[in-house]
Amino acid sequence: MILVTGGAGFIGTNFILECLKHYESKIIVLDALTYAGNFSNFDQVEPSDRLIKIEGDINDLRLLSEIFNKYQPEAVFHFAAESHVDRSISGPRNFIDSNILGTFNLLMSSREFLDAKAPCRFKFFHISTDEVFGSLENWDPSFSESSNYSPNSPYSASKASSDMLVRSFIKTFNFPAIITNCSNNFGPFQSPEKLIPLTVFNAINEKKIPIYGDGNQIRDWLFVQDHVKALLALFELDSYDFHNFCIGGDNEITNINLVREICTILDNKQPRRNGASYSKLITHVEDRLGHDFRYSVNSDRIKSLTAWKPSQNFEENLKYTVEWFLKNESWMNDMRQRQEKE
Repeated sequence: MILVTGGAGFIGTNFILECLKHYESKIIVLDALTYAGNFSNFDQVEPSDRLIKIEGDINDLRLLSEIFNKYQPEAVFHFAAESHVDRSISGPRNFIDSNILGTFNLLMSSREFLDAKAPCRFKFFHISTDEVFGSLENWDPSFSESSNYSPNSPYSASKASSDMLVRSFIKTFNFPAIITNCSNNFGPFQSPEKLIPLTVFNAINEKKIPIYGDGNQIRDWLFVQDHVKALLALFELDSYDFHNFCIGGDNEITNINLVREICTILDNKQPRRNGASYSKLITHVEDRLGHDFRYSVNSDRIKSLTAWKPSQNFEENLKYTVEWFLKNESWMNDMRQRQEKE
């Protein structure tokens, strides 16, 4: 039995779909179903008695206790988090409640369960971000497990805090946890407020495509299916010499060039009626407050301990992702409407 918090969100959904392909275990999908979570993501696998879907908040200690006592999971994959930087700037309180207090409550519930039931193989995976390390310049080496924490937004600060909580439980209580820090993910089921689906949504709806500042910020893009395979590779390790792992995609590209590539894909797949390129919709807007310039992730540790490595066909993965959003336009419209209500 595996408990997946935030399992109806972007990365959680992809993780669960991959698990269903390779494991016989039942999966508890715990999600608060905010604007970013959607149980309909699993319509393609229903009916399935292997999925136990529970709507609930990780700050609900009574619910967590009931779940642990009833299902006794052998592993927890903690994806649940508020993750949009802009939202953390306009309303940071939700990020404190979810990312810090929620993680603390999940850790406490997990530890109480361990003390009472003591399953021999219990593992706790805390899924975090490379943004906790701050910002790089062009000449800086990539982030690694030894990088200093230097968060620059309320979002990244809340994730850094949650990482520190997990680390403290590992060191103080010998708690069996792994912290992973991933680079920017992309792929199916991503919330339309994020850069890639937002670009697709605005383009096909003939809306302006916003780019912060000059668009020369650099991100390391990790295909979500590569990410979840990395997590499963860590899950299958028998023992751990380390408790933190960086997971990157080895795909650094500027935001402006990424958006231009998406526009080119759309030009070929679904041309505009007026014959112009979608790139004509690109509009530069005032830069984000405290905007980090560059993220880059060194994944040597996980590569050295497992057979995992990111796929090297970024262009094909990006094309696949854009095509998925085009084929699932009704899903994207529904998620967009829910997003605008919050």
